[in-house]
Amino acid sequence: MVSNQIKVAIADDHKIFRKGVILSMRPYSNIKFVMEAENGDDLLEKIPESMPDVILCDLKMPVKDGIDTTKMVTKKFPNIRVIILTMYEDERFVGHLMDCGAAGYLLKSTDPAEIKKAIMDVMRTGFYLNPFVNKVLIKKNYSKQKFNPSLTSEIVLSEREKEVLTLVCMEFTASEISLKMDISARTVEAIKDRLMERFGVKNSVGLVFYAMKNQLID
Repeated sequence: MVSNQIKVAIADDHKIFRKGVILSMRPYSNIKFVMEAENGDDLLEKIPESMPDVILCDLKMPVKDGIDTTKMVTKKFPNIRVIILTMYEDERFVGHLMDCGAAGYLLKSTDPAEIKKAIMDVMRTGFYLNPFVNKVLIKKNYSKQKFNPSLTSEIVLSEREKEVLTLVCMEFTASEISLKMDISARTVEAIKDRLMERFGVKNSVGLVFYAMKNQLID
């Protein structure tokens, strides 16, 4: 069904790479590419017309790079998920981009099947964590944090908040969490919103990062 198609945009300054990704996704009928952009400004200009659900975004682009683009997209279009698709394997970029609001981080060597899975997952849960990103998260857990190091021990969660946070980290959707906890999906969203405001994060991936970084879940 066309109505069930996920609308995807790709921003990359290499046309051949863009075309290659689009071609590799062609077997998946539920994914439809609605827009190509060669840099961040080009992307932001075209978003209102095509309104993609997911953006695959390169990091190094002329005019406006992927970092600034991710910040602007998540601020102006909070319902659009940004997945970074880059050749940069530097772990520092991963944490920074997730803090900026990216929903996932993939390397350009990623198989088409995983790109498809990432697109599906960010639509379902709001984020995609692959082994590469998980490894970075685990390292960050044990590294010294520049942000609020003295506050970590003061974070106290209610049992309900901790259960919701744990299930979010396990990639369950709000409706799935509501069934597991026997509460309404609206209540789940309210708890998530409260936690996001409290932790100063923008979305579900921010919650996951914060929870793992501060060891809030078992």
